[in-house]
Amino acid sequence: MAKSIHSMIRVLDEDRSVAFYDKAFGLKVADRLDFPDFTLVYLSNPESEFELELTVNKGRTEPYDLGDGYGHFAVSVDDLEAEHKRFEAEGLAPRKLVEFAPAGEVVAKFFFVADPDGYQIEVLAREGRFK
Repeated sequence: MAKSIHSMIRVLDEDRSVAFYDKAFGLKVADRLDFPDFTLVYLSNPESEFELELTVNKGRTEPYDLGDGYGHFAVSVDDLEAEHKRFEAEGLAPRKLVEFAPAGEVVAKFFFVADPDGYQIEVLAREGRFK
């Protein structure tokens, strides 16, 4: 059986991205592999073994075009409302809290936030199927 271990995104500014993911989600640098043309930075926290891999292409000055294929990265938290307030206090510009109930019954509670490169991150209440 396959085990999910990481997801990769390309970022323009390593320091800015590392600071965002630390402040927003407590993700710390677990490993950093530096190569002549690019750097791989692996971020994780004690909640999960899954890592977010940041790829920094050296010499890149233009923001990446995220196109229409990228969806979002998701995390779950114990207290969604408290996290939303914390994000606001940290100046992370979270979008509004949503209770998703397309058929009348609440399926999920969440908000979205964008990282410095425009990648969307969904922050879900840790309940139901989103544990």
